[in-house]
Amino acid sequence: MKDNIFEKEFRALGTDVYIGIVAPKNECEKISLSFKGVENICKEKELILSRFNPESELSNLNNDLGIFHEVGEDIFYLIQKSLGYYLKSERIFDPRILEGLEKIGYKSNFLDNDFGAKDYFSKEIFSKDLNEDLIIEGKLVKFYRKMDFSGIAKGYIADEIVKTLHLDGWKDFLVDLGGDMHASGLNVRGEMWGIALEGAEDENEVIAEISNEGIATSGNTRKHWEIGGKKFHHLINPLDIDKFSFKLKSVTVVADTTEEADVLAKILFLMGLDKGLQFADENNIKSIFLKDTKEIIKSKALI
Repeated sequence: MKDNIFEKEFRALGTDVYIGIVAPKNECEKISLSFKGVENICKEKELILSRFNPESELSNLNNDLGIFHEVGEDIFYLIQKSLGYYLKSERIFDPRILEGLEKIGYKSNFLDNDFGAKDYFSKEIFSKDLNEDLIIEGKLVKFYRKMDFSGIAKGYIADEIVKTLHLDGWKDFLVDLGGDMHASGLNVRGEMWGIALEGAEDENEVIAEISNEGIATSGNTRKHWEIGGKKFHHLINPLDIDKFSFKLKSVTVVADTTEEADVLAKILFLMGLDKGLQFADENNIKSIFLKDTKEIIKSKALI
């Protein structure tokens, strides 16, 4: 029996979610159950990790600074990984950006947000090492500053969805959480999954073919705004908080997991083209840099 692609699209986690599963035509009922499972995962994780939901576990922690709390597995995992990525990125990846984002006007869901703030923030937010503001003692966690794990959360959730779909018995599928993607197996034509690049000269051109890998893009193409004549985007560099560069449109990374691709794309974007490309080449990171001129530059690992 010839395989079909079953598709599901919905809104969750502040973005558009797409799931495509390649399967025989007689698997409709099983597919529906898998789609429902994916929706439930997104809803559950949003209730835990959304900074825009005042009742989320993350919001409760951010509203109770300086006090130890026992946290769930998701928060605990993301805290541990964030501390590791902080060191690996030479302090560029930092979940303490939340206070900065709020100060420059990004206080609610991007599509509904009113960027009218005229306030700004100082480097004092990042003056201490992350492990001084984000404390783990056994299974207890304490924040001394507000945290935002959006720089890793979508990639992590995409990987959790991948695990669930594999447990459901699917091997050929695509998970896309607003550009944070994982491609498993082959597409409906029996080929690797072709990925195009938003903002490129030809947005239909395939810039990477992947299978059993994650891919994520980080940049200023969608989330940017202006206050008092100054341009901002949602990616804050803790080492240079006043710099909101628009010379790069985006950086795309291919990695074993979507989580890793998600984090590395942000790190390379914040490093800028020269340092980011050097870091990618030294660490064998498959990456694509899209300049504001729409010129595409690939790291050695993708050439």
